[in-house]
Amino acid sequence: MLRTRIVGCGSFLPEKVVTNDDLARVLDTSNEWIVERTGIEERHIAADDETTSDLAFEAARAALGSAGVGAGDLDLLILATSTPDNTFPATAAKVQARLGMTQGLAFDIQAVCAGFVCALAVADSFVRAGQAKTALIIGAETYSRILDWNDRSTCVLFGDGAGAAVLTASEGAGTTADRGVLSVCMHTDGQHYDALFVDGGVSTTQTAGHLRMQGREVFRHAVVKLAAVAEEALAAAGIAPEAVDWLVPHQANRRIMDATVRKLGLPAEKMIVTVDHHANTSSASIPLALAEAVGDGRIKSGDIVVMEALGGGFVWGSAVVRW
Repeated sequence: MLRTRIVGCGSFLPEKVVTNDDLARVLDTSNEWIVERTGIEERHIAADDETTSDLAFEAARAALGSAGVGAGDLDLLILATSTPDNTFPATAAKVQARLGMTQGLAFDIQAVCAGFVCALAVADSFVRAGQAKTALIIGAETYSRILDWNDRSTCVLFGDGAGAAVLTASEGAGTTADRGVLSVCMHTDGQHYDALFVDGGVSTTQTAGHLRMQGREVFRHAVVKLAAVAEEALAAAGIAPEAVDWLVPHQANRRIMDATVRKLGLPAEKMIVTVDHHANTSSASIPLALAEAVGDGRIKSGDIVVMEALGGGFVWGSAVVRW
């Protein structure tokens, strides 16, 4: 059977770094307050002339270089973002053109912080159906554009960045020994729409709006749903939790991440953590973490990697991959 293998990862972060102490100079907050509640120490912020497509393009180039794949080999490009360059066309089309990808399909998806897992699920379906052989999936965000910088409960949490992965079709035996995507499970519950949202939009206010969040409500649901969907994906893949080599969670809040790894019964040292220096980069957080852990040699060929994320909607999901 066909499997979808991840053969390269790449990332890009804006040059500007904003520390907690920087924020404390303009907000009623402190480094200690932010670190204690979130684990975040600093975040990257896009320059005024940097767009989501700029970040996505650089991450895509890095991923293609890592994979040894040319843009001309791609037949699918999926960009996960909730901060697109324009209402339309898709930001993916702009990235496709800049890369020199001249065939296939390019489009955006919007699943907020779960966007990269959703992009992986969609690309995996294309590959398994024989509709794509080489795909590029990207998570890219410029959340600094939708933050209320006077709201200390939200603006300290987020950063900008992009991460990408190259996927290829590979023949497998259909067992858990196969390298590639073993399972992906996704869910949405729109009853919690108002717990995490942006108060603007084309058909409502005709403005971009600002991010609004009920922090305690999001925390309560995230701890339960993230562990449950990871367990669901592991069961679907036929993998026992103790066989997991690495958990790569959405980097939203260190307390949520710690609670999830405990619920899964995994040692804390098996969790990839980048939230301290990236903050929450929404759909970019998982591919940024993957690129870092692959780059420094922690994630190796044959490792079982579990990714999980929850975002506004609520939408949440998990993927199990043998690297």
